[in-house]
Formats: sequence, structure tokens, C-alpha cells
Amino acid sequence: MARNRRQLTPFSLSFLDIMSCGFGAAVLLFLIIKHNIDSDITIPHPADAPDFQSEVTLLEEEIRIGKLNLVDVKNTIEDVKEQIVITEGLARKITEEIDALSGQQDTLLAASNNTELDSLKTDLVKLEQQKKNLEKMLEEKGEASRKFSGDGDRAYVSGLKMSGKRLLILVDSSASMLDESIVNILRRRNMSETRKRQSPKWQHTIKIVEWLSAKFPLDSQFQIYHFNTDTYALAPKTKGQWLNVRDKTKLDTTFKTLTSLVPEKGTNLEKAFIAANQLNPKPDNIYLITDGFPTQGSKSSRKSTISGKDRAKLFNSAVKKLPGRTPVNIILTPIEGDPYAAIAYWRLSRATQGSFMSPSKDWP
Repeated sequence: MARNRRQLTPFSLSFLDIMSCGFGAAVLLFLIIKHNIDSDITIPHPADAPDFQSEVTLLEEEIRIGKLNLVDVKNTIEDVKEQIVITEGLARKITEEIDALSGQQDTLLAASNNTELDSLKTDLVKLEQQKKNLEKMLEEKGEASRKFSGDGDRAYVSGLKMSGKRLLILVDSSASMLDESIVNILRRRNMSETRKRQSPKWQHTIKIVEWLSAKFPLDSQFQIYHFNTDTYALAPKTKGQWLNVRDKTKLDTTFKTLTSLVPEKGTNLEKAFIAANQLNPKPDNIYLITDGFPTQGSKSSRKSTISGKDRAKLFNSAVKKLPGRTPVNIILTPIEGDPYAAIAYWRLSRATQGSFMSPSKDWP
């Protein structure tokens, strides 16, 4: 009897076979998908990579320029704010001035309705006339020829009067003008030129000359000589010439030379008076600034010292060389050991109808 074959059904497969088939299918699918992904990825060559450094540098430069522009803008804003403040201040000031002018205008308009305006005009004319008169008086007195301001508010009675058309100042620039005592004169003679110029007595002499020049009448002429063993004009190359007081350049040059002088050598008063006599026309007034009798005359001497009696003789000899009928005004800054000089110079000023003074240390 034939055996009956068992019929195959889907349910006859074992569970392990089914799981193996499923797992194999999953592995196969995974391998297929991985292969496709790797085939699509391409690694670029380093040489083909884009260069972003230039763009980075450009952006950094733009950032730097932007920061600079920002600083400029901030500074401009500050300047504008400052100008606004200044403008506002000026606007307030102009507004105040407009208000003040408006008030004055109202006052003037009110005054125009009566006789007050006419009275004010009359007063203005009078004031202008007084101003002109004062200016004329100042010109006649020479107050404007040169400014001079001394110490304090002193008003000395000196007797000096700056009058005449031609005025001559003679300044003693010998070594004795360094000090009042013989010992200090000898000591200062060995100092530097700067120290010599700064000596109190010489600085006092310079101030006296400045004070005299400040009193020159504006319509007059002047000349300033300094003398030691010889006589020189303070304004270079002007010896024997008269200078105009209105010539400010000459006047300034004269005082520049005076301040640079160094007192030195002996005193020859005779040559100074001869130089005064050689001026043409003759001076109307002579102002002599000295400290005592001369030490030299027209004749040279071999002696190393000179007595007071011989110095008096030199003085009398020098007086004979003065121009006739010319007042001699003496400003004596006395030196010790020369007691008779003051009397002699006082007699000279009296004889020539001039003036004599021995100023204090704080004059002018």
C-alpha cells in the first residue's frame, strides 16, 4: 500500500529558517545602502578648496575703517555741541545788547521830545573843545614824547624845566658812576660788564635820562652825549647834529645804546663842553648828569693820582669852554671825597641861570 506523501504548507517551515532569511535580507539591504552612500561622497583636493582669507582680511579692514570713521563722527559731534554752546552764549549776549540799545533808544526818543537832547549836544561840543585844549597843552609840555613810569606816586619839586627848541643832555659815563664810594668803585671795576651795568648808581643815572627825555617838547630837537675821556653821541653817527623829538626811531636807538653802556675810564668835562659848543645852532638848555669834579683835562698828565685842588682847576678850565648864554642844569649824584663839587656846580647853575639838584635814590 503506497505511503501517502505529506503535503507542504507554508506553515511547515521552521521558525529558525524564517528568522535566518529575514536577517539575511536585512544585511543585504544594509550593504546595498552603504555602498550607494560611499559612491556619492567625493573628497575635494586641497588645491580646489575655496580661499576665504582675502575675504576675512577685507572684512577686518572695513571694520578698522569703520571704527576710525566712528571716532571722527564722535569728534565732529563734540565740536558741533561746543559750537552750539558758543552760539547760544553769543545769541544771549546779542539779545542783551539789543535790549540795552532798545532802552537807550527809548531814552533818546523821550529826550528828543524836549530840550534835553539839545542840552546834551551842547555839552558834547564843550567836552570836545576841552579835549582839544588838553591835547594842545600836552603837546606844548612834551608829555607825550616818551613814556616814563617811576616807583610810587611821588611829586618832587625839582626846579628842572624842559624848555627851548634845542635840548642837550650830557651824561657822565666814567668809572666813578659805578658807585658812591671809592672802595666800591674799585671793587666794581674788576667785575664783569653785566655786573657793571647793573650797579645801582648807573641804573639810577639811566632812569634820570629817561625822565628828562619824557619831558621833551614834541616840537623841539634833542641830542644826548655821554662822556668819559672823550665825548660820544648815543645815537650812532649823529655827533654835531640835532635830532627831532618826534623821530621815535632815533630816540629808541639812543636809549638802547645807553642801556648797553659800561661806565669806564676817567672824566674829561672839558671835551664834553667843547662838543656842546660845536653844535650849530647852539643848545637852548644843557642838562649835565655827573657826580663830581673831572679827573682829566686838555693836557695829559703823567701822574697816577690827582688832588682835589687840581680837579677843581680842571673844572674851572672846562667851564670856559661852555657856549655863552646857555643855561646849564646840574643833576649831581655825589661821590665821597669830593665835598666842594656840589658848591662849584651850584654856582655854575646860578651863573648860567640854570637849576641845580642832587636827587634822592628813589627819584625819579
